Amino acid sequence: MSSEENTKKSMQEIKKQLLKERQEEASIVRKIVLVCLFLLMIAFGVASTSAYYYVKGALEPVDETSEDLVSIDIPIGSTPTRIGIILEENGLIYNASFFRYYVRYKNESGFQAGNYQLSKSMTMDEMIAALKEGTILQEYALSFTVPEGRWLENVLKVISENTDHTIEELEEKVLDREYLENLIARYPILSEDILDSRIRWPLEGYLFPSRYDFLEENPSIETIIEAMIERTEQVLRKYSAEIEENDYNIHEILALASIIEGEAQKTEDRYTISGVLYNRLKINMALQVDPTVAYAHGTHLSRTMIKDTTIDSPYNTYRYPGIPVGPINNPGEASIKAAVQPEEHKYLYFYADSTGKVHYTETFQQHQEIIRQYRDN
Repeated sequence: MSSEENTKKSMQEIKKQLLKERQEEASIVRKIVLVCLFLLMIAFGVASTSAYYYVKGALEPVDETSEDLVSIDIPIGSTPTRIGIILEENGLIYNASFFRYYVRYKNESGFQAGNYQLSKSMTMDEMIAALKEGTILQEYALSFTVPEGRWLENVLKVISENTDHTIEELEEKVLDREYLENLIARYPILSEDILDSRIRWPLEGYLFPSRYDFLEENPSIETIIEAMIERTEQVLRKYSAEIEENDYNIHEILALASIIEGEAQKTEDRYTISGVLYNRLKINMALQVDPTVAYAHGTHLSRTMIKDTTIDSPYNTYRYPGIPVGPINNPGEASIKAAVQPEEHKYLYFYADSTGKVHYTETFQQHQEIIRQYRDN
């Protein structure tokens, strides 16, 4: 056999050996893939089974043999979050968060305030049904109303006038950093933004203006404050889709809502004014709204003068561009809705005349003409 033939034979053997090694490698890879897929299927099966039994257990009675009734009170305006906490605290369900998510998943609503006699032998669905059939309480030991657009110090005054809590006690509580951090941990609508040292009142904008009813004659400060935060959370949840799509966070949205609350007298103007604010923010134009100046001074101004706008405050939107450091009052739902549903237009200026009618313009020159026509005359 010639050397050329030997070389060819050697090459063929090498190719066969390489082919054999590749086939063995491919076989090993296939085995590894199959093993991995098998393990993943097992893991998925275990996870699915665990999740199934967790959900099943959470929906079932805490104690199906129990014959005792547990008395609970559901206050007016209680959110699913608050109801879940009440149920968990009374040992009627395993987990308040699961209750909240389950209610949201089933799109349940229409929970009624009242006194309920529930049992640990009831399933979660049975409790939900019972809570929707209750009778709203008509008699309360304490009721008071917080008007829309009030500064936090005025809200505290309303609380103090209707309870045994002094202004000093209320102020100490709402400025207590440890308490604020606890609230942030419990309520999703609250964030570290409220702890900014430049903010006058951390909870400004979060104490929803509404009527509040309590079964106790003198509920604790915590009970009152948290009922108001929960009401704000309940309102914001209605607009969760718009908030999620918004360029600004909840703290900034409430700040815008508070400005709208301070500027608009009529519902239809709220959306147009909201559009003006968004238009200004888009082009990095200072908001220049008078209610922020009054808040910066800490006093209500009958008319904002040029000298008033020079105050050095993070709330002064004449001096500092962008959204102020925090809300300047506690806005109602109409203003919150307008803040997340601004009207689309090209206006950059607005002016309210003595009759309350608001005039909108696109240019500064047009704005000046409106002022000369309605204010100077």
